[in-house]
Amino acid sequence: MTQHTGFDVLIIGSGAAGLSLALQLPEHFSCAVLSKGDLASGSTFWAQGGMAAVLHDRDSIDAHVADTLRAGAGLCHEPAVRFTVSQSRSVVDWLVAQGVDFDRRDDLPDPEFREFHLTMEGGHSHRRILHAADRTGRAIAEVLSERAKTAPNLTLLTNYCAVDLIRHGGRCVGAYVLDTKHQRVEAMSARAVVLATGGASKAYLYTSNPDGASGDGIAIAWRAGCRVANLEFNQFHPTCLYHPQAKSFLVTEALRGEGAHLILPDGERFMQCFDERGELAPRDVVARAIDSEMKRLGLECVYLDIRHRPADFIRQHFPTVYSRCLELGIDITRQPIPVVPAAHYTCGGVVVDQHGATDLPGLYVIGETACTGLHGANRMASNSLLECFVYAASAAKHIAATCPEPSSPLPPWDDSQVRSSDEDVVIKHNWLALRRLMWDYVGIVRTDRRLQYARDAVALMLDEIDDYYSRFTITRPLLELRNLGLVASLMIDCALKRRESRGLHYNQDHPDTLIHAHNTLLTPPGASQHRLETGDRLPAYTDVT
Repeated sequence: MTQHTGFDVLIIGSGAAGLSLALQLPEHFSCAVLSKGDLASGSTFWAQGGMAAVLHDRDSIDAHVADTLRAGAGLCHEPAVRFTVSQSRSVVDWLVAQGVDFDRRDDLPDPEFREFHLTMEGGHSHRRILHAADRTGRAIAEVLSERAKTAPNLTLLTNYCAVDLIRHGGRCVGAYVLDTKHQRVEAMSARAVVLATGGASKAYLYTSNPDGASGDGIAIAWRAGCRVANLEFNQFHPTCLYHPQAKSFLVTEALRGEGAHLILPDGERFMQCFDERGELAPRDVVARAIDSEMKRLGLECVYLDIRHRPADFIRQHFPTVYSRCLELGIDITRQPIPVVPAAHYTCGGVVVDQHGATDLPGLYVIGETACTGLHGANRMASNSLLECFVYAASAAKHIAATCPEPSSPLPPWDDSQVRSSDEDVVIKHNWLALRRLMWDYVGIVRTDRRLQYARDAVALMLDEIDDYYSRFTITRPLLELRNLGLVASLMIDCALKRRESRGLHYNQDHPDTLIHAHNTLLTPPGASQHRLETGDRLPAYTDVT
């Protein structure tokens, strides 16, 4: 039986962005946090490296801004970059107050005043990566989850998937959500809805992301009339563990920050042939270099070598990588680590303003689902966690100050015209075909011909998926396939519109970078032009011609 549930705020997604927003809402606001699995099922839990922050006088906000702009290859929205970086100290203070135990330096005499231990990552000019060993995401996720479980105004709903948003009177007033445990759809009303569902890296065959990274929030917002931008910029992490028993295991960039070398099977280093910064070049440069060497030599992988550092140092600073590799028979204190690039981060997303507000009043988008303008054409390492917390805090304040009165009751979900499916093979087949297609044709290196082929093939898949969706009862796999297919189509459309190579997008037919940088903007059919013309609210995204 369909249930009608009402909250002041409905947050879809339980990672760093969603939980930190929920914890910063006024206590008199009732809030529901929905998670597709348990609270730790998203990407935050698996983040190893850390969070970028300006924390000492040897660094500066200007330096962090400059590094981010440089990595973003001319497409960062500078006000968004400065806004995000300037909030880093307050974010760290808030996280420490919540109970997150970041690593401290052990070489200072008074432990009460020890500085944070900061590490180095690609693209950064200073040590500014705050971390908890090599399991920073897990440390943050566990603390926020425990805080959320004891917050009296929060309702935590696990095993729920968003289906679509509900609009009324030009506003977002709630969402239809699937209770996957009981296989029923509920209409949940809310004065504000927040999408914090992560990215869409599961569009690719090889990825560092958990299974839930299926682009749900991007697809849901698009169907509700929100613009998206820069979805051609998909970051491939250069170093994911290459092993038949290791699924989606990322080997943190912090290893390269502490001196690990990328080598070929014969032990030869190769990064200096591609960039003077070597292993500390931005991720797009490193990923393309590895891809080039693998194709040139016909390799299945390359290797990451940190054997020259002391064994105790390796075990102390990288316990997660050390123990996981050891489980697979690789002692990283004695052996190099086999690695390959894998889809890691979706730099584009739903267009939002400084408060995370979208084109649709009442709808906010934060975290990897959003396009804030921070990342531009290439996300700099460890800026993403910072972005989650900065925009979550900003959105919480905006919601508290502007949230309207509750709307009228919502229409119930109508499933009277569908039936249970006896053809689930359609979902499995299209899921695998889509991810293989994206990897082969919309990967690290692209061509116009490959992109056009991918566009036509995905269009046929979407027709089949839409027909299936209209006939059968919805399930989580069907919802994820529907969303992933749509977002893959948007990625391809963005890539075809960009007639240059910039940042993470490299097209062999257009290898040069244009003098003037433009964002790739897509507008849904029938979107409200009045809302889209409020240029003072939203970043100055300019369509590519």
